[in-house]
Parts: sequence; C-alpha cells; structure tokens
Amino acid sequence: MRIGLSSALEHETPEEWALRMQELGCRSVVFPVDYTAPENVIADYADAAHSHDLMIAEVGIWRNVFAIDPKEQREARQRAAGQLKLADEIGAKCCVNVAGTYGGPLWDGGYKTNYSKECWDMIRDYTRGLLDEVKPARTKYSLEAMPWMYPSSPDEYLKMLEEVDRPAFGVHMDVVNMINCPGRYFFSDDFLQECFDKLGKFICSCHLKDIRLKTEYTFQLEETYCGNGSLNIEKYISLIDQYDKDMPVIIEHLDTDEEYISSLNYVKERLKRADLL
Repeated sequence: MRIGLSSALEHETPEEWALRMQELGCRSVVFPVDYTAPENVIADYADAAHSHDLMIAEVGIWRNVFAIDPKEQREARQRAAGQLKLADEIGAKCCVNVAGTYGGPLWDGGYKTNYSKECWDMIRDYTRGLLDEVKPARTKYSLEAMPWMYPSSPDEYLKMLEEVDRPAFGVHMDVVNMINCPGRYFFSDDFLQECFDKLGKFICSCHLKDIRLKTEYTFQLEETYCGNGSLNIEKYISLIDQYDKDMPVIIEHLDTDEEYISSLNYVKERLKRADLL
C-alpha cells in the first residue's frame, strides 16, 4: 500500500512538493497540475515524483461530461480527453472522474435520471468512445463510485466493466461512497469483503476517509475524517494489500494542510499498530 494525499499542500516548486511528500511518508500522489500546464511544468512535476519514489496515483477530471448546458458539456469532454492523455503521458495509475449526470444543475448531483437505462447506456457509450479516441497504453480510465449515480455498487461496476469491454477501463475504489444504506453501513466489513472479492483485480487506486451515522431522522450518513467514523480501516488496507501491495491509497476531502498532515499521521500510526505499514 502506498499512502498519499489528494492535496498538493503548500509549495513553490515541483522539487519542494515531492520532497515534502516524501518526508511526510507519502509514497503516492495526485498529480497537482492539469493538461493545460506548460509542458516543462508537467515534466518537472513528473520527474520530481519519480525521483522521490512517488507513484502518480491519479489524474482527476472532475467535470460533468453529460452536463445539460452544451458549453459546459463540451468543455468537460475536452478536459476529460486532455486529462486522460496527460495521465497516459506521465504513467499515472488512473485518470478518474464521476460518471456524470444530465438530471440537474449539480455536476455530481443525485437525480432520478441517474438510474435510468438511458443514463447507463450514455455512460457506457461515452466511456468506450473516450477510450477509443485517446487509446491510453500506460494508464486506465476509471469512474469513482458514487452514492447516487452509476456505479454505486460492486455489481453495477462489474456490469459496466463487462459492457464497456475495453482493457484500459479500470476501477477506482471509494468504498465510503458506496456505503449508502443501513445494510452496507452496519455490516461494512462484509461490504468491504464483497467489494474486493468482486472488483479487487480491477482496482487502480483507492480513496481513504471515514463515514458515520448522524443521530437524526431519517437515516443520514456523513463522510468524515479517518477515525471519526466506523470504517474498519485495518480491514480495508489488508484487503488492498491482498491484491496489490503497491496500491495507491489517497486521503481526501480535508480543508487545510494541517488537517491533511494530522490525518496522514493518524492513519500511519494506526496501520503501524496493526503491522500494516
């Protein structure tokens, strides 16, 4: 397991960025510049990562390729192709996005149409088309599972893999995003096992955070920082290691450098106690 942070933290140069990550104990990173950066800047960050043994885990897209607004959709698809080409050029483990929605204004929002057959077919066909256009050889395109859009379960992800039917399509594992009901929350160890039994060999990169049940009506789950919820982090990491001992595992969704560093240190200490680091 190669732990990393979704934030690049404050830095001034690629070398400073990579050295700080290495000194903190990170062994993977999210690439901190996008495809629009000058070629020399991209090369400098990639070289700095490689020279400090930092696996480039992810190049993010994070746009809605099915946006209702034509201009927004066009720009999102341009970014998706550009980011996938970048990921392939620098040898990132994956290029990741959410599937997308045409059901409303939020780029990652939950809408009824997200679960229509039309949306499923759009995701499959778009993914095929993107991969056929870019033809990545060193990276994989992946979808981050979400609580309210495809794929939101291991079985949905397996089906999408089968229907897309492209070797450069892989799995991005964010197990917390798929814990979206009482069964998966209260029996999360069993759900973790199911995720890896079904998807383990296809996983390119993983996110790490936590989840807790709010004491309100109705059933409400809240994403939170590691240790502030109920996720069995030790089981999660042990399952990851069974499939790939070099799997990147990225801590995400914190607000400040201090929070990222604190969470990283907490996770490292917890894994050390469990003899997993």
